[in-house]
Amino acid sequence: MKFLIEYTNKENVERFIVGYPKQTNGRDSENLQRVKSFVGQLQKVLPNIPVTFYDERFTSVMAHKTMLDAGLNKKARQNKALVDEISATIILQSYMESSDFRTI
Repeated sequence: MKFLIEYTNKENVERFIVGYPKQTNGRDSENLQRVKSFVGQLQKVLPNIPVTFYDERFTSVMAHKTMLDAGLNKKARQNKALVDEISATIILQSYMESSDFRTI
């Protein structure tokens, strides 16, 4: 939260895009409660910035494929933080390419 507060104090943030964890069958993932808890905390400390959930299914698979295509070695591909970073990029890119995204 500290990072997000400091970041939003320096940069104009229009909204947060948060991955919505679903299983491949479309049902909510068991991780959803943790995500909702995080979003609840986020909305308390930054109430003026809206939060949009976006389906995150298959982003980890896509991240691993991206890492393979980039030629990263096995050790790098096992780095969960890097997988999460690439997955977050994929979620944001997918959101921006979707019909849900509107330019001002």
